[in-house]
Amino acid sequence: MARTSTERRWPWIAAALVAALWPASVAARAPRQVFACEPEWAALVREVGGGGVVAFSATHARQDPHHIEARPALVARLRTAQLVVCTGAELEVGWMPVLLRQANNAAVQPGQSGHIDVADYFELVDKPARLDRAMGDVHAAGNPHLHLDPRVIRVAAGLVAQRMMAVDPERSEAYRAGLARFEARWDIALANWERRSAPLIGARVASHHKNFSYLWRWLGMSEVATLEPLPGVPPGAGQLAALVTSLPRLGVEGVVHAAFENDRAARFVAERTSLPLILLPYTVRGSGKAADLFGLFDDTIDRLLESLRPTR
Repeated sequence: MARTSTERRWPWIAAALVAALWPASVAARAPRQVFACEPEWAALVREVGGGGVVAFSATHARQDPHHIEARPALVARLRTAQLVVCTGAELEVGWMPVLLRQANNAAVQPGQSGHIDVADYFELVDKPARLDRAMGDVHAAGNPHLHLDPRVIRVAAGLVAQRMMAVDPERSEAYRAGLARFEARWDIALANWERRSAPLIGARVASHHKNFSYLWRWLGMSEVATLEPLPGVPPGAGQLAALVTSLPRLGVEGVVHAAFENDRAARFVAERTSLPLILLPYTVRGSGKAADLFGLFDDTIDRLLESLRPTR
């Protein structure tokens, strides 16, 4: 039977409709691009966002997040991002403002829904009583290394989920579900970490830099000295000699440094005081076991227990 003119045209009409709708449907399904300043926030975005996001970290575990070069590759990543997640509190002040200016992406500028500085939502420790360049690299708002308290991570997960829903409302239910799954797993892990780390309460350590203030607070430990005489100022021979004398008197049980820090000064002090030298991953990928946020805290507690409480 001969086809009517409408029947003959229908395949072409259908093809035209598919062609017209295809770009919009693909755009709706395409993962959102998230620019994270540090690995811990990229890891958190992946936990909550799942397949709905592609999270890029501007820094990695072997870099000091204070001092990063504003490279063109980072500008390109930031230019196409729908969301920025950073620590804030001046941790990235030496490089992030340059990137934001050069990327010229209005959606992710500070104050927009596409930009979140996690530290803005927490009370920070180690706030300086006064600001003076002679005090070293101090942060006016307080210590920015707050990701090493897992209770902060749990709250931050909710903040990140809210922002992802704001920039990508079509996936809101998926982000809510991702957040709920993460919180359930995190609560179980947190209870386990607090049980396992109980022997560390009261332990006294010296750190290379004040990277771990929030970790010590959560674990009930005490940082009684830092190797740096001032924040960001490398210790000289006189400072190290004084520490070799003073740390045993202060009851210090270990010398701690982060994975991205040169261990020369910490090793010098540890060897001359016969104290354990403790390398902590500091962030995701800072060690082989710290492959994600769960591994970061698993490995951190393992290393502290092995060095400070090996018989318990």
